[in-house]
Parts: sequence; structure tokens; C-alpha cells
Amino acid sequence: MGCKSNQFEGSIIIQNLEKNSFLEVKIPEEADFFILNSCSVTSKSDSEAFYILRNIKHKKPEIKTVLTGCIAQIEKEKLLENDFIDFVVGNDEKLNFYETLHKIETSKTNCLANDIMQLCDFHKVELEDTSKTRASLKIQDGCDSRCTYCIIPFARGRSRSADKKFVAEQINKFSSHGFKEVVFTGIHIGQWGKDIGENLLDLIKYIEDNTTIERYRLGSLNPTEIDENLLEFLSKSEKFCPHFHLSLQSACNKTLRSMNRFYKVEDYLEQIEHINEIFNNPFLGSDIITGFAGETDEDFEITRQNLENSGLSQIHTFPYSKRQGTAGASLPNQVDEKIKEMRATIVKEISARKLASFINKNLGTTQQVLIEKHPDKKSGCLKGVTKNYLTVIINSCNESLLNTLAQVKIKKYQDSKIYAELLNQ
Repeated sequence: MGCKSNQFEGSIIIQNLEKNSFLEVKIPEEADFFILNSCSVTSKSDSEAFYILRNIKHKKPEIKTVLTGCIAQIEKEKLLENDFIDFVVGNDEKLNFYETLHKIETSKTNCLANDIMQLCDFHKVELEDTSKTRASLKIQDGCDSRCTYCIIPFARGRSRSADKKFVAEQINKFSSHGFKEVVFTGIHIGQWGKDIGENLLDLIKYIEDNTTIERYRLGSLNPTEIDENLLEFLSKSEKFCPHFHLSLQSACNKTLRSMNRFYKVEDYLEQIEHINEIFNNPFLGSDIITGFAGETDEDFEITRQNLENSGLSQIHTFPYSKRQGTAGASLPNQVDEKIKEMRATIVKEISARKLASFINKNLGTTQQVLIEKHPDKKSGCLKGVTKNYLTVIINSCNESLLNTLAQVKIKKYQDSKIYAELLNQ
């Protein structure tokens, strides 16, 4: 469940267990263990996790259920009061899953989740999965921010950075396995280096000088973490994919203050405009929460207008969901659920128009694509991802081109799909 870091760690769990003679099965009822790597960003996430575990325990009472991830880290032993949860494993302990299971078996407790706030060092783990086209590399964990809607700092601990040498070594290993692109993930990658006296630009420069990877892509960043020096360097890079995901959360200053976000709307709107000027058709995604505590109709209208006028390419939005343990849960003037949903629908409509407009801007352009390792299931044609994050279907079925970089011309956008012509082949 949850974010890209959790997806990465889920793959680490599988890899760790398979190296220790476990076999992954696709049908849950055939399993001895059912492991759920949970998300706890909202109370709805918690409820969904409990539903999944309760359901599998009902179908197969003798199965051993293991709850790990952010819920497990926050709630710990309390979760064992539920008869559908057999074991609880913390966020750090899950990275050595087999060893953790062994410790649980030989101890008198079914919960192993130490105080993550005491962790000071980044837990180095290597993912060796070669089935995907793009490699994921976790470069950071934890978060030092205290946004009023978010419980994650208490589930992940303080910000901890992977050292530059480790990151470069992993990237070069990916290159040796044939990967052409790596995606950097973390809980708050803009805080990389804060704990070791460096910053994200230091890491990127080191990567460019010490690795052979052809392309790299950044995860989500707060607007305050993108300064002019970083933009100038990235704009001149031949390896950087011009794809930014900005964690904005609101486009109303009053709401941002209530969320404990330390920037102003006018500043990041100007920044978005600047990014669009210095990069060629960059993809600019964002996150927006609708219906945060105290958000009035007037506040949302400000957000709506600012989003309409922004240079964003796409907006990921979701209604605010109270999470116990956060400051936001106890704020006055909570917004009605139907109003939250209605506002989210409006933002989704804005996003759909912006994405269509962005795609249309790319029609007729020549772009580099990384051709996926697997063809399009429906057509059998090759498919690939441009540097600016457009998935295209290519007019070729030549499987010798799988997992290669190629030049294409974007030809048309039809039925929510983008079609491209392969060049110089």
C-alpha cells in the first residue's frame, strides 16, 4: 500500500524472503504467511489495511498474518488486540524481514517495532529486481517537517540520507544489469543531505560525475527545495528527465498556514512559470488536498482559480482525511465529507484539462523514449516513456528494441492514448 518508498520496500521484503527459501504465491489462500506493507497517511488507509487482513483471515483462519509499514510502526503492540493480526513488524525491521521473523519466533512477543525516532543512520538496502524497465533507488528516509495533516514523520523517524558513494554504487550496479533510467525515491528527498551537511544538488552533481546511467528522475519535492542553483544545473543536464512533482497541498495561503507549510502560493506559481520557461515542455505534477480543516468556500475558490491559472501539467488530488495523532484532526471547522469530495472532483476536472493541454503541446515534437521491457498488451506494439513522463505507443513491434533508448515523433492523442512514430530505425 501507499507511496513509492513503500513499493520499493515491498520489493525488498520479497527479495529478502526469496533469498531465504520462501516462495511468493499469487493466490493468498495458498500462502503460509500473508504480509501487508501498510500505509497510514489517512485513517482510510488504516481501515483498508484492516479490511484486507480481516478478509484473508476469514478465508483461511490458519494463515499467519503480518502487518508491517507505517500503521505497524505507529500503533505497535496495540494492533495485536485484533484477532486477524498475528505479527507486527516496524518500518526499519521490515528491511531484514527474514531475520525479523526469526527473532519473533524465538522471542516472547509478536511485535518487533523499535522506536524509529531514535534512528540516526540510513538503512542501506539493495534492490536487485531486473524485471522492471526503470530502477527505483531509495536515497532518503524519514521527515523533519511537521505538517498538521501528516502522521508520517512519527512512522518514519527523522530524515536520514544515504551517502553519495552508496547511491552511486547502486546506480552503477543498475547500469551493469542493463537499466537505462533510475528513479530516486524517499519519504522527503528534498531533505537529502540535511543530516550530513550536504544538499540534493551535491548528490546530483556526484551522480552525474560518477555513474554511467543514461537518465534519472526525481521524486516529489516541496517548492522551497527547488532553488535557482538546482534548476540551473538540471536545465543543462543531458541525463535529467524534466519531470517535477511538487508537493503543493493547497493553492490558498490561509490553508497553507493552517497546514504548517512554509511557502506562499504566489512564490510557487512564479516558480512553476520559471520552470516552464527554462525547460522544454517539462512535466509538472502536483498534490492537492481538498477540504482541509477550516477551508471555506472562499478559500477553495482561491485554490481553484490559482490551479486554473497555473502552469501545472497534472494534479493529483484527494479529499482530506483526518488522521488521529495529527494536529489537523483536532482543528475546528472540519469540512463535510460531501463538500470535500465535490471539491476534489472539481480539481480532478482541472487536472484532466491541463493534462490534455500538456499532451497537445507535445504533438509534433521529437522525443527520446525509454522503450519498456514489455510491449503494449492490447496492440502488441512497443511502448515507452519520454523524458517528460509521457507514455507513448510506438508504431513498431520489433522486440529487439525492448529496453533501449530511441527517438520518436509524437503523432496523435486519441482515446486517452498517445501514439508515436519511431525515427531512424
